[in-house]
Amino acid sequence: MNEVLRLEGVGKTYARNGPAPVRVLDGLDLSVARGEVVALVAPSGAGKSTLLHIAGLLDTPDAGRVVLNGRDMTGLPDKARTEARRRDLGFVYQFHHLLPEFSALENIVLPQLANAVPARDARARAADLLDRVGLGARADHRPAELSGGEQQRVAFCRALANRPSLLLADEPTGNLDPATSDRVFGLLMALVRDTGLSALIATHNHQLAGRMDRVIRLNEEVA
Repeated sequence: MNEVLRLEGVGKTYARNGPAPVRVLDGLDLSVARGEVVALVAPSGAGKSTLLHIAGLLDTPDAGRVVLNGRDMTGLPDKARTEARRRDLGFVYQFHHLLPEFSALENIVLPQLANAVPARDARARAADLLDRVGLGARADHRPAELSGGEQQRVAFCRALANRPSLLLADEPTGNLDPATSDRVFGLLMALVRDTGLSALIATHNHQLAGRMDRVIRLNEEVA
């Protein structure tokens, strides 16, 4: 099986204040091959966050199918979708969303414990990931003691902690200055390549998009 993700004819409409509902996605087809890193480029309001939420099983389409690792996720109960998210998906957002009361290492250990990984193995995995992004010496620091770029690197490690097959990232360096963004994105790409992970990464940065394997553009803005 070559595809880790396939969206077929996906549509999504939201009811909003006004005379008519807003159609965000309409018959969208998209695929991500195993080991492929795909950039998703779109103007604000074009539906890229909605697309990522649907691909990440956080939202359901009104039409179409979501196939993850060859399994049709359409219509599955919430428990099955939650299990698939924990097993197969990693998420990174523009803001790190680290738990402030826990250290960098603990933030990476916790999602593994939720997946029943033994504590010793979870800590070893967390320490290895932090070493890969140059933060081994900062493992015991809490988020408030880390820079913005360091916090986002910890968020990358957390997303990869459970060895997902697909990483979904929504503007993962959008909250960083250009120099830090470039450096942090390079570390993310190295992590993805080293692990053979597939990734769908939304970005406004065309330079960063050009460093990925393929670019998908959502061109129509929502009225």
